[in-house]
Amino acid sequence: MQHKSKRSRAIALPNSEFRNRATEYLDFLAAWVKKPRQTASVVPSSRYLARLMVEHIDAGDGRVLELGGGTGVFTRAILGTGLPPEKLEVVEINPAFARGLRRHFPHVSVLETPAQSVSSAAAGDAGEYQAVISGLPLLAMDRQMHADILSESFRMLRPGGAFIQFTYSMRPPVSREILDTLGLDVVRAGQTVRNFPPATVFRFFRKGE
Repeated sequence: MQHKSKRSRAIALPNSEFRNRATEYLDFLAAWVKKPRQTASVVPSSRYLARLMVEHIDAGDGRVLELGGGTGVFTRAILGTGLPPEKLEVVEINPAFARGLRRHFPHVSVLETPAQSVSSAAAGDAGEYQAVISGLPLLAMDRQMHADILSESFRMLRPGGAFIQFTYSMRPPVSREILDTLGLDVVRAGQTVRNFPPATVFRFFRKGE
């Protein structure tokens, strides 16, 4: 009796996850080639980073806003917490990424609106969101943009809500001067080397909360 090798069986079996990830890499690379400062990386974030980004989301406790949805790595993780899709809104100004997000997450609202003016398009009211999950490349943005994005995000966040941001640096991507001006503070929430490049997650919150 002949036995097929494990290698030949692995090649013969369909692998939808592999195909999806390959598509995500190609889409991300294309976006980076077109607008490198807007995309900031040649590969999408890993699922390990995604888990760190969403670990404090409570599926039964208010709306969530995602900034910079990209290929949907964080979107998938947010929904994986059990949060109903109608309580998630994803901001993505890259038209190709926005189309992909609508295709893969048809019940999630995708907003092609700048992050610094998202309150004008969001379905929820100011003060109704438990978290803002940000995949924006803040290190590629100037200080005024940092202030505008954080101001708008905390306008949407309820008391005790948090702005979650990852960066490829060990230091927060927003200066202490801007945080003090806005009445905010920041702590390191986690780190993973299982991402390319390795990434650190920071949690921004209102001082005293």
